[in-house]
Amino acid sequence: MPQYWLMYDIRTITLDLDDTLWAIDPVIERAERKLREWLRDNYPRITEMFSPQDMYELRGAIADEHPDKVHDFTFLRRAVLGQLGTLAGYGDGLVDGAMTVFSALRNDVEVFPEVRPALRKLRQNYCVIAVTNGNADLSAIGLRDLFDDVISAASAGVAKPAREIFDVAVQAGGAVASETLHVGDHPEVDVVAAQAAGLKSVWVNRGGRDWPDHLQCPDGIVRDVGELLSLLGVSER
Repeated sequence: MPQYWLMYDIRTITLDLDDTLWAIDPVIERAERKLREWLRDNYPRITEMFSPQDMYELRGAIADEHPDKVHDFTFLRRAVLGQLGTLAGYGDGLVDGAMTVFSALRNDVEVFPEVRPALRKLRQNYCVIAVTNGNADLSAIGLRDLFDDVISAASAGVAKPAREIFDVAVQAGGAVASETLHVGDHPEVDVVAAQAAGLKSVWVNRGGRDWPDHLQCPDGIVRDVGELLSLLGVSER
């Protein structure tokens, strides 16, 4: 069972982003759809020659060619777009425009309602670090001022669940691992991986799921980020 009393010595909080602070699937689906529409309108041979499945397979091939870059989603997307443009006879000059279209939609997220007030209170009491495998732009989303630092897979050179990204986050937070609490929605990628790196961990379980029996229990479970305040003894006033 979670041992909530372990939270008394926390100095740094690291937070996952996608599906912890906002739902990501509808965002990516909309961004992918609008990007394909943009390509159809501006570079029609691409959508005539390549289906969404073709593009997905091309991404896999590029990842296989660049195993040192599989954690960098922006690199992979730019590489795919560049190859599509070249293969369709347009060259790779479309990449920047396409990325602008995709990024604007990728960062058009609906933050869960408790997130902003909870982050404001948490940052008054802790160093707060974002730790993400994705490429969300917190400045574009309007949350960057509520974080002391942002550690992405691209900047760290490795993605969760690798220990190294948590090590980078711990160093950025200025506390030791045992004084750092990681908060995320994924049982293995966030919770168990953080524990393996020496951090404490809290599982954000919005859907009321059962914890996987084969995994070590988290140090805490909350229904949303707002519940962190009571878990940590932070006044909501």
